[in-house]
Amino acid sequence: MFPLTAHAGVYKWVDAQGRTHFGDRPPSEVKSKQVQIDAAPAQPDATARARQENIESFLDQKQQERSEQQALRAEAEQRAAKQAEQCQKLRARLKYMESLSGFYNVNDQGERVFVDDAENARIRERFRAKVQQTCSR
Repeated sequence: MFPLTAHAGVYKWVDAQGRTHFGDRPPSEVKSKQVQIDAAPAQPDATARARQENIESFLDQKQQERSEQQALRAEAEQRAAKQAEQCQKLRARLKYMESLSGFYNVNDQGERVFVDDAENARIRERFRAKVQQTCSR
């Protein structure tokens, strides 16, 4: 059950001095009539509307920045994982190279031509430097 005031209407009457009055209860001493009031939908003023648009714009911008940062972090994590995998392979290859007694080249006849000890040392050192440069980042 709603209270009586929830169903109360708006009443209009004119007093003895000719002034028009409105109220939620009809007066007992004068004749009144109930009037229908159609309230216009509430519209925020221009300042409130602009403030709301600014807030929404700010929130959209912050959400976009968060999304971009998240994408950058994911990309950086992907690069780091790829580099870690590459370093693991390079270190395994370096370990294998250090276990070899020597290196060789294949000549035009398809024969192996072993390199001298100095060249073996240079090959190993260049590969160590490559591993160090790649994996120290």
